[in-house]
This record gives sequence, structure tokens and C-alpha cells, in this order.
Amino acid sequence: MNDQEKSEYEYVGFWARVGATLIDTIIFMVIVGPLMYIFYGDTYLYSDDFILGFADVMLNHILPIVAVILFWIYKSATPGKMAIKAIIVDANTGKRPTTKQYLIRYFGYIVSTVPLGLGLMWVGWDSKKQGWHDKLSKTVVIRPQNRGVESVKFDV
Repeated sequence: MNDQEKSEYEYVGFWARVGATLIDTIIFMVIVGPLMYIFYGDTYLYSDDFILGFADVMLNHILPIVAVILFWIYKSATPGKMAIKAIIVDANTGKRPTTKQYLIRYFGYIVSTVPLGLGLMWVGWDSKKQGWHDKLSKTVVIRPQNRGVESVKFDV
């Protein structure tokens, strides 16, 4: 990003991103929770099994991957990030990341989470507010500094 673009946007910090994640989690629970109950009844609520069956794998493991990556591809943000007016951009150009970058970013969450969540907490210490998943995918999360700006436009 050039200097003018940097002055128009701010890097989104740790707590704002935690808030966006909580919004995404609540939305996901509202959609998936009832479906899981339909498929598994009380077993869903009281089971100690890691996987209850095919529907469980599809709803709790495959659906989140597909939904998050599709939101990133089409909106450059999940609903939680949209709620805080944040988007994911390429760290070098400030433009929309490639699908490959989004895939690296998603699976980079594993790298960020495994060492006690240190890679996620890194957002709080990094000058560009990048977690390890952002650094791996060469992305940053930004939002307009002027709250009057409704959305960020991409060059196509």
C-alpha cells in the first residue's frame, strides 16, 4: 500500500478482531446448532464423541471451511469483519488477495493456534496487526479511518 492509502485506513487490532470472531461464532451456532439437534437429537448435546457422524463432519468441519473462504473470496471479510467494517487485503498491494492467499490464510490458523494461540495473540504486538496466518498469507486486515466511509472499493 502507498502512503496515501495507509493514511486512509487503519490496521484492525486484536480486540476488534476478537469481536468479529465472536459475531461469526454466534451466527454459526445459530445456524448449525439447530441442524445438529435435528440430526442427532439429545445425543448432540450430551455426547463425548469427537465426531457423531457424516452430518457432524459436514456441518462442523467442512461447512466452516467453505463458508469462510467463500465469504473472503466474494466479500474480503466474514460477517463479523463486515460488522466492524474491516476487510482482508494483500499486504503489499492493498488489493484483494488471491484465492491461494485466502487458502494459506485459513490453514495458517492451525499454525497460529497450535502453540497456545500465540500466533493469534501476535496481532496485539505486531506493528501491522498481523497474526501468523496473516504473515504466512501476506495479508492484513484494515478498515477505513474515516468512519463515514461505508466500504472499500477494489480495482478490478
